[in-house]
Amino acid sequence: MSLITKIREKSGVAIGVIAISLILFIIGGDLLSTNSFFGGGNSQKVGEIAGNTILYQDFNKQVEAGRVNFQAQSGRAPSDQETVQLREQAWNQFIGDYALTKELDALGIEVTPDELADMVQGVNIHPQVRQQFTNPQTGQFDKTQIIAYLKTLKAGTPQLAQWQAFEKGLAEQRRQEKYFNLLRLTNYVTTAEAKRDYENQTAKADVRYLYVPFYSVPDSTIQVTDAQLEDYLGKHRDQYKGADTRSLQYVIFPVIPSKQDSATFKNQLTDLAKNLAKSTNDSAFALLNSDVASPYYLSASQLPEQLKEAVTTFNVGGVYGPYREGNLYSIYKYDGTKTDSLSTVRASHILIQPTDKSDSAKATARQRALNILNQVKGGSSFEAMAATNGMDGSAQQGGDLGYFKNNGQMVKGFQDAVFAFNGTGLMPNLVETDFGFHIIKVTEPKSNLIYKIAAINKEIVPSEATRDEAYRRAEAFAGENQSQEAFEATLKKDKTLAALRAERIPETSTNLNTLQDAREVIRWAFDDKTDAGEVSPVYEADERYVVAVLTNKTAKDDVKAADFKDELTAKVRNDLKGEQILKKLQGTAGTLEQIAQKSGAGALVETANGVTLATGVLTSAGADPVALGKAFGLKPGQKSKPFVGDGGVFIMETLRQIPAPVIADFTQYKTIAQQQSAQRASFYIGEAVKENAKIVDNRARFY
Repeated sequence: MSLITKIREKSGVAIGVIAISLILFIIGGDLLSTNSFFGGGNSQKVGEIAGNTILYQDFNKQVEAGRVNFQAQSGRAPSDQETVQLREQAWNQFIGDYALTKELDALGIEVTPDELADMVQGVNIHPQVRQQFTNPQTGQFDKTQIIAYLKTLKAGTPQLAQWQAFEKGLAEQRRQEKYFNLLRLTNYVTTAEAKRDYENQTAKADVRYLYVPFYSVPDSTIQVTDAQLEDYLGKHRDQYKGADTRSLQYVIFPVIPSKQDSATFKNQLTDLAKNLAKSTNDSAFALLNSDVASPYYLSASQLPEQLKEAVTTFNVGGVYGPYREGNLYSIYKYDGTKTDSLSTVRASHILIQPTDKSDSAKATARQRALNILNQVKGGSSFEAMAATNGMDGSAQQGGDLGYFKNNGQMVKGFQDAVFAFNGTGLMPNLVETDFGFHIIKVTEPKSNLIYKIAAINKEIVPSEATRDEAYRRAEAFAGENQSQEAFEATLKKDKTLAALRAERIPETSTNLNTLQDAREVIRWAFDDKTDAGEVSPVYEADERYVVAVLTNKTAKDDVKAADFKDELTAKVRNDLKGEQILKKLQGTAGTLEQIAQKSGAGALVETANGVTLATGVLTSAGADPVALGKAFGLKPGQKSKPFVGDGGVFIMETLRQIPAPVIADFTQYKTIAQQQSAQRASFYIGEAVKENAKIVDNRARFY
């Protein structure tokens, strides 16, 4: 087996993707569409990046390379959603080639042949290379293995071409790492900033306050004019960026199996269950009669959710079901169990990575990981800590890594530790790998039990007669309502129709809210010939029929108050409510309770103890930063004048302040702030590179 094949199996990282920045350019894309030139015309310009024109044929070639690579790794063609991701990946590859490479070249950032050799067979071996050439018996990297492998590569062979592409990807990745590290290291946190963070997190105050929420004033009593919206937009224009979007109102006509369809389907399932029970080749019979194929041998991790508990009650040779999941019905024949040579486990982790390879950076990362481990041991939520501290993609899932086997799917040190652990729960010690320090929680225990289950999966689908009837209803609605006024009037009269709204849809979108595969509706909305107020023909999306009306258009270069009408109206309305409430409170005297009584209904008097400036929460007002800032600006016993906060009008009274304990060393807070700043910097650097490239994206005209 070649090294590249092993890298694909173990790391799951395509060679072509390695060259894309790990931080900036991640995924997205497509290929299989036959709609090459939406809207007519002869232009083949998919877009422009940093002054470079991207032609349709060049873009499609890049997508095709991604599709071939995907199929080689997965053994199947990409799904529609995966095809969309491949298109995005190809686009980001062009951004990397033209926008980021331009920056790297301008700064003279290079990876020399000696540096590349050092990454592959020298002293500073790249983690991906080290992982593939680690001796499984000793757990140690064996440089002789890679040298021996390189000697087997011969000119003109696919293996050499693959290796050269792999090395090119490593070099480009290292170039980009240098660039991002160079800019990240320009972030500096002063001791004064670290001290401020410490005090904001630990200084506390006990406060009483009068709070009159905006919602206490009915919206219907506040009239907002178009002139006020325009005036507000003019004062806050930097907060409202223009974009080419469309807003729609639409009606869905579902295609649902009728009673007759269900009765026919039930009879079909009954016959299949009887024949499965009599079958002498269960797996073949199930595969032949399924709409969706299922493997015959299933580990505990592969069992459908409805079987995980039920399977323990099954008898060998018995037929069970039907079980339903959405429109899919399943019948199972249980043929017993066997043991597998591999085990499966499910685990979560929190990865803390050093900022660089120095001993001091590793020590800092280790200490941070230990602090998190101790917090989890003390009762903090593992998932919440993973979401806020994890430094890889699993953080978005609370650290969940899903199921994996002890076949090298995970880096060796991690795998060994997890599969040496018995049962479930938090592992007591950190695990160190080339990627950093891991806090690990085993969520489902290791198991090597394999279930033999023949599954027939059938999907209940509407008949042609049912589908025709749904289309007839949709077509009649579209034909009878050719204007926005008629569209909305019919919706008011016909309560069986549910109107949905999709606001500010970008041209590249494929969905309307939860409605998948709505690309044709969105293309219609962005057609230059489609005017606001126009009603669409009938479109099909997600096995449903859709009729839409275009309610609004926005343009990137022409921002109007109407583009943000609902948001601006809420802002202006709250400003007017604030002015109205302030007038009632001005000049009032007495205790907070007396002032509340004089001001009328809606005023609340509450107490909040031990609030901090960084994370303080007021009882009814929540985390109102204006009110919290005012509270910490008052002296104990002092009461503020009425002022407008984020959620209403306040009068704050500070009862007691507890200063942060005096400490001499702010290194811990400085380090955390530095790490957080560096993480944010990666995103901002990427956005700056894209903005500087002046990207024009016309892909929506082709796909």
